[in-house]
Amino acid sequence: MEKLNDLIPFIQDPMIRKILGSVAVIALFWLIHWLLVSITHRRVEDPKTRYNLKKTIGYVLVTLGILVVGRIWFQAFESAATFLGLLSAGIAIALRDPLVNFVAWIFILWRKPFVVGNRIQVGEHAGDVIDIRVFQFSILEIGNWVQADQSTGRIIHIPNGKVFEQALCNFDMGFKYIWNEIPVLITFESDWQKAKAILQSIIDEHSGPMIKEAEQEIIASARKFLIYYRSITPIVYTSVEDSGVMLTIRYLTEIRKRRGGAEKIWEQILTRFGAEEKSIWLIPLTAW
Repeated sequence: MEKLNDLIPFIQDPMIRKILGSVAVIALFWLIHWLLVSITHRRVEDPKTRYNLKKTIGYVLVTLGILVVGRIWFQAFESAATFLGLLSAGIAIALRDPLVNFVAWIFILWRKPFVVGNRIQVGEHAGDVIDIRVFQFSILEIGNWVQADQSTGRIIHIPNGKVFEQALCNFDMGFKYIWNEIPVLITFESDWQKAKAILQSIIDEHSGPMIKEAEQEIIASARKFLIYYRSITPIVYTSVEDSGVMLTIRYLTEIRKRRGGAEKIWEQILTRFGAEEKSIWLIPLTAW
């Protein structure tokens, strides 16, 4: 009983009560978050929908928790001016980078320069966005030592504030196709006109099915962005190099099918040129 009486003044201390109240609020919201996420994992099978629900639940509960805890501590100051003055000074001095990242997070959610699933590049880092958080977003890296925009398997965490400091490239937003080029070098003795005709037929056959879809994509994208192409049909350009005639195939491809598509095109080139071995000779890569 005496120990209980000794605790009463301690509990009645305003600062202690606010600390205990804050801990209780945080514990309550953590429990609510755990319950809602558990229910979501059991009832939602689609990974993307489940991820979006989990993030939305987290954002809502964190916002409500900040408001409730802030209300508890706000009363510890004599006036709103004192509270805001101390808060502003502390943020300006010690929390510049977190504040910038937080503002950038709001910008990302509001303006949506990218969303989860988009392929982007920020500075020297490129990859598929797999997570967006309050202070950073994460990408599954592509490129680097791996060719043709294939995944390296590394996850890179980038501060949100980088969207204000560096150029941001979004491969998916607006138009889901990119232009790709395949250079084919043949000898001067080759029948370059026949070779060019063969390449044109190969790329027409490869790109034909997606041309109409790409045209519809451009029309839809033009409503939001100034995207205009005079022609999106594939073409083969001719130029002369020191060691031979360069025939460059230029065509549209889906972002994540660039390497697979190029492989199929090269296989057809080797097959078709192989049947014309007396008139068309490829120059090996090491001779370029």
